[in-house]
Amino acid sequence: MRVQIFDTTLRDGSQGEGVNFSSDDKVKVAIALDKFGIDYIEGGWPGSNPKDIDFFRKIKNSKIEHAKITAFGSTRRAKNPPDKDPNLLALIESETPVTTIFGKSWDFHVTEALRIPLEKNLEMIEDTVAFLKSRGKEVIYDAEHFFDGYKANQSYALQTLIAAMKGGADIIVLADTNGGALPHEIGPIFKEVRKRIDLPLGIHAHNDSDLAVAVSIEAVNQGAVHVQGTINGYGERCGNANLCSIIPILKLKMGIDCIPDENLPRLTELSRYVSELANMSPPKNMPYVGESAFAHKGGIHVDAVMKNPQTYEHINPESVGNVRRVLVSDLSGKSNIYYKAEQFGIDLSSLEDHSKKTREILAKLKELEHSGYQFEGAEGSFEILLKKLINKFNDYFDLEGFRVITEKRGLKERAMSEATIKVIVDGEYEHTASEGVGPVNALDRALRKALTRFYPNLKDMKLIDYKVRVLETNKATEASVRVLIQSSDGSETWGTVGVSQNLMEASWLALVDSISYKLMKDEEKGISIRK
Repeated sequence: MRVQIFDTTLRDGSQGEGVNFSSDDKVKVAIALDKFGIDYIEGGWPGSNPKDIDFFRKIKNSKIEHAKITAFGSTRRAKNPPDKDPNLLALIESETPVTTIFGKSWDFHVTEALRIPLEKNLEMIEDTVAFLKSRGKEVIYDAEHFFDGYKANQSYALQTLIAAMKGGADIIVLADTNGGALPHEIGPIFKEVRKRIDLPLGIHAHNDSDLAVAVSIEAVNQGAVHVQGTINGYGERCGNANLCSIIPILKLKMGIDCIPDENLPRLTELSRYVSELANMSPPKNMPYVGESAFAHKGGIHVDAVMKNPQTYEHINPESVGNVRRVLVSDLSGKSNIYYKAEQFGIDLSSLEDHSKKTREILAKLKELEHSGYQFEGAEGSFEILLKKLINKFNDYFDLEGFRVITEKRGLKERAMSEATIKVIVDGEYEHTASEGVGPVNALDRALRKALTRFYPNLKDMKLIDYKVRVLETNKATEASVRVLIQSSDGSETWGTVGVSQNLMEASWLALVDSISYKLMKDEEKGISIRK
């Protein structure tokens, strides 16, 4: 058995709140989906907006080797014959080999939304499909609101499918458009449909009940050979069935072919690539491909995973291109510390009285977390802390002092900040100043300016993210704050953290760690860091 994968990220997925693709982005996503082995790529609705029209024009000149590009549209308007319907003519002009058409399956929609007789809707479905088939198209018919329609009027819902079959549809897809179907309802409905419809069946599920993946998998159990969904589950309201979960479930759990075996380890990469182009941050807890999907925090869990990963992992992370992560926090045990130390190239077991030293590290970690530190997103700071505690870290500079002044002149003038700083490197003083749009920016620029004289490789480094979290909110402006910084040198990205009741001091601590981490890693690579 083989299941076809139909991706609608570029059409249904783009309707999700916050998702934003340009036509060029859509072409890039389509190429990535094709290389991954997706069977059908739904590019959009050419009759609805200029962006989709532009996509179909551009995709013709792109190298698509496996997937079939499909255009999406509705059945003809009630007053238009098929060959005069603007929507259908736009589908023909898109010149895609496949057309996906949706029609009404729910009598409620026919009478209330379309305001036409039920028989007229059946005519529209049949002659729309027949018209597209006469133009040489492969036609996938999406039965919109099918499960709601079936529950409301079983006989009529089935008649709409029969109309599509009479028109010559190649595949009929049952759509849970409102996302209200439950998995146990799928089997009986599919069995009734299969009595009337002698065509391949598919499923298109929305996630309003958080069951889109479960409904899709149950449909496959009931004989569906075509599954529609989106990368990362993007889509309107609560999203669509998430192909990043469906594909590994089919491949790894059910032994059903849907994409080439050699492509599955690229799933996580594909997920994150699409997120980047969609301008979305992927949820960390997304199954299979999320950053936290194979992250272990509890000490007992980590101890077991180190002995055998199957104790707390349902699949091998590498099979979907993900990685195992061990987090450090106040819930950590000694196993977490040993695991993280090994990642950093430190063999704690080789230290004299390593068990005692590990307990000291763990106690310090829990003390810092109690005061507000969090190392889950700041592994750069944790590596520095660890090496300091075992005397394997050398400070690269000392602070003599810094001062930050913020000035605003008049209501209409922009506030500006200036930072002055004194640092000492191997006994040499550097005293400098820099302006910035805010106090943290000014301090960051002044610090880099002072240190670049000694460490030219810092020119390659930049701050890419800065977050502030207020702790102890009941203390209002006296509360401690946690500053998390993400830095990059173009080849590596790392996180650092600082905590203080003073925002500038918390920022300073995170900035110092970010720079120290860069210098430490360059030294470890054998790169000369001193001028």
